[in-house]
Amino acid sequence: MTTGDHGAAAPPGLDGTGLRIGVVRARWNSLIVTRLAAGVGRGLAGLGVRAEDVVDVVVPGSFELPMGARILAASGKVDAVICLGSVIRGETSHYELVASQAAAGIQEVQLSTGVPVAFGILATEDEAQALARSEEAEGHNVGYDAAVVAVEMARLAQQHSVPS
Repeated sequence: MTTGDHGAAAPPGLDGTGLRIGVVRARWNSLIVTRLAAGVGRGLAGLGVRAEDVVDVVVPGSFELPMGARILAASGKVDAVICLGSVIRGETSHYELVASQAAAGIQEVQLSTGVPVAFGILATEDEAQALARSEEAEGHNVGYDAAVVAVEMARLAQQHSVPS
């Protein structure tokens, strides 16, 4: 398995076989999020996670990602959740509010449920930066990185019997 220059390399021997992974995608900035989701697909497949073991849901935007993650985590049907979104700076402070609350909400979900939640949200100055962090094939893709994180943290939780 290879990654781009800045990608997360999977630890040797990391195997996602048998894991059930939830993916929560924001509909807002769909071009970027679709590219991130493709990276997740490549990452999970490369780690042995079967496509039929992936639960994929869509929420309106990045602000709603924590609630989508909570729903999946509380369902008992997934071993980890991946949140995908893209928040691009605009002319108002809306960017800071959405990005910071999405991050705080995602952290709260994983700490309160015991289900790992991988952070695959881009917070960029412009679309060009978002495109550079959601490259296709062998380039840097934060979705790919989030897939590696989700599998690694799910295995860590299993090894140490963290209750959901």
